[in-house]
Amino acid sequence: MNIIFMGTPDFAVPVLQRLIDDGYQIKAVVTQPDRKKGRKKVLTPPPVKKLATYYNIPVLQPEKVREPSAVQEILNYQPDLLVTAAYGQILPETLLNGPKLGCINVHASLLPKYRGGAPIHQAIIDGEKETGVTIMYMVKALDAGDMLAKVRIPIEDHDTMGTLHDKLSAAGARLLSETIPLLESGQITPVAQDPNQVTFAPTIQHENEKIDWSKNGKEIHNLVRGLNPFPGAYTLLDGKVFKIWKTQKLDTKKEAEPGTVIECDKEAFTVATGSHEAIRVLECQPSGKKKMITSQFLNGKSLDLGTRLGD
Repeated sequence: MNIIFMGTPDFAVPVLQRLIDDGYQIKAVVTQPDRKKGRKKVLTPPPVKKLATYYNIPVLQPEKVREPSAVQEILNYQPDLLVTAAYGQILPETLLNGPKLGCINVHASLLPKYRGGAPIHQAIIDGEKETGVTIMYMVKALDAGDMLAKVRIPIEDHDTMGTLHDKLSAAGARLLSETIPLLESGQITPVAQDPNQVTFAPTIQHENEKIDWSKNGKEIHNLVRGLNPFPGAYTLLDGKVFKIWKTQKLDTKKEAEPGTVIECDKEAFTVATGSHEAIRVLECQPSGKKKMITSQFLNGKSLDLGTRLGD
């Protein structure tokens, strides 16, 4: 079977690797163009391109995949199946209708829940106890195609976006490996998504990263771990951005305005939240500094009790 693979970030790498290991003919890989990254703005290839290059697989990097020239270049490879995983662009109908077995996507949620670009972040932020991977047909609408297979993955209390990302990526690769032979042999009956159960997880915006200390401790704790390792939850300390990377939720009887530092020792400090709860800050990142454990930030000093975080 000839396959075109479309993907860009780390999530897609195990999926492509599994296709290669399973012996499929990967005729080409389509990924986003190289982008400048880091403070030095170094032009960096996407993770999927690095893997494809290692295996000498042709790589296509159209700026806009909907351009007729890009579509034709892909279809010239005469794929039997097109597989996508976190590619990052909506595919045009001319491309969706090209392969004889269609176009399928590996999506990191239990559809129809959490359609969109940040399903892993949002599942943790919302305090979900489980999520998963869905393989579905691609259609012109966002993540709305008929479903072919699912796998459920529990969300542990200690999971961050990073740890859950890796679990789902590996699970998606395994599920795809099981699904393609069944699809090819006609043993799968696609299932339509229930429109009444649809929810969305749009790409995280900067305003979504700011901690609202009036929320309860559980909500803030979930926000912090849902944005770790990127983009990171933040508050303000002395008027400057102060990122918080790891927390512990506490119950407290102390009366204090949300955002107030109510305890501090050599290892960490504790901040009041809504609902008489508190958050102990274990890892942080002051403005202009690298991520560190909070004991390094304190460096033997105490953060003044009564200090207010936020506006």
